Amino acid sequence: MHIGMLWFDNAPDIELKIKIEKAVAYYRQKYHREPNLCLIHPDMLNKEKLEFAKMTIRSYRPVLPGHMWIGIEDKSQ
Repeated sequence: MHIGMLWFDNAPDIELKIKIEKAVAYYRQKYHREPNLCLIHPDMLNKEKLEFAKMTIRSYRPVLPGHMWIGIEDKSQ
């Protein structure tokens, strides 16, 4: 993914799945497209199992804790 939306949510009392769902809903509303990739800092992936129908959740160290980089995966690479 070369272009995406950076989303910040550092609320400690909200589950990561809910945070991602809020970010995805905002992405859909703003860009009128369905994102399929969410990159997050590895420390944000506790031991919880995240399952989304058409969304890939991947850890990516350059993304700062509390942030999510959401967009459409570049299939050309």
